[in-house]
Amino acid sequence: MKIYLSRPGLICAAGKDAASVFQNVCKADNSFIQKRKVQGGQEFFAASVQKDELVPCGGRYDSKLLRMESYALNQISSEIEKALLKYGNKRIGACVGTCDNLTELSGPAHQAFFADGDFKDYTIEMQSAHYAATFIKEKFGLKAPCSAFSTACSSSAVAIIKAAQLIKAGICDAVIAGGLDIASDTALMGFGSLEAISPEPTNPFSKNRKGITLGEAAAFFLLCREDLDNTGIILAGYGESADAYHMTSPDPEGKGAAAAMEGALKSAGLTASEIGYLNLHGTGTKFNDSMEAKAVDKIFGDYKVPCSSTKGSTGHTLGAAAALELAICFESLNSSLLPAQNWDGIRDEEMPALNFVSGPEKLRHSVCMSNSFAFGGANASLIIKKE
Repeated sequence: MKIYLSRPGLICAAGKDAASVFQNVCKADNSFIQKRKVQGGQEFFAASVQKDELVPCGGRYDSKLLRMESYALNQISSEIEKALLKYGNKRIGACVGTCDNLTELSGPAHQAFFADGDFKDYTIEMQSAHYAATFIKEKFGLKAPCSAFSTACSSSAVAIIKAAQLIKAGICDAVIAGGLDIASDTALMGFGSLEAISPEPTNPFSKNRKGITLGEAAAFFLLCREDLDNTGIILAGYGESADAYHMTSPDPEGKGAAAAMEGALKSAGLTASEIGYLNLHGTGTKFNDSMEAKAVDKIFGDYKVPCSSTKGSTGHTLGAAAALELAICFESLNSSLLPAQNWDGIRDEEMPALNFVSGPEKLRHSVCMSNSFAFGGANASLIIKKE
């Protein structure tokens, strides 16, 4: 069965829709990464969405995270309404990947409790992982399964895979799928305590890389058994794996990452040489970039697939990263252009050499793969192609 993708709806620091984001990643523009001060006075580089670009979400709870989600969903609301008219609300579900549990609301509530012993209007549901999916259910009146997934930075890839499986299993005819996350103070201070955040804008795969730069995004598609949006783009294959190596560190040899890519190729019935572009996970950390380079070299071998990490422009958007980067691949298929690698160009000789996109290049095959290799070794690879 073919699974069709609608055009993406999204927002991130690098743009307020898919076209503007794609234009900026093709230019390897990292001007959206700016210093930000968090509680306690620490400063970190982050790719943040400006609050004045957002309006109240209309849900039971309101926050920047949910306003971003609503903003992205509104961009594909006509496609969703078309599906609702065709299939009915009992046949349309939602699968959402996110790592944030509304810390914008729970943080201040706990501060209020510590100050005067009163949580005020806070309820535990505000801190539940499912509300990002429940919000979609309530916004569009859906009656089919609505689920949230949290596997760190592969969360929205897992959500998209599960959406496809719901359709293939005959449980749904269409599923709203994607992810969202914010670079909250909690996330910035947490990754800062792990010494994982770069003191300068991230520099993926460089010998001089010093860590990640966090970003914010919401990105969604409507997956459907019919091409209601007439995009001609399908989710051709997907693969998942778990390293089972370490609680936080990836397998240094990239065995799990390679297994996810291999699984995606097998699922799509494709060979490595048929991939026209590979969007790398490319976080800018020492170990993640190293293991991914080894995994890519193992899977693609002598075929030097054109590739790049777009996190140098968007930042690492955590649970939203996979959906955002799949949207970039979607735009690449439509434009036949490739996003450029944003780095200083100084290769790490200890890693296999990859074929980074350095400037304006044309897509040679209408097939793209996107990698998401998460904290602790939760790996996922997605393949989309144009019919």
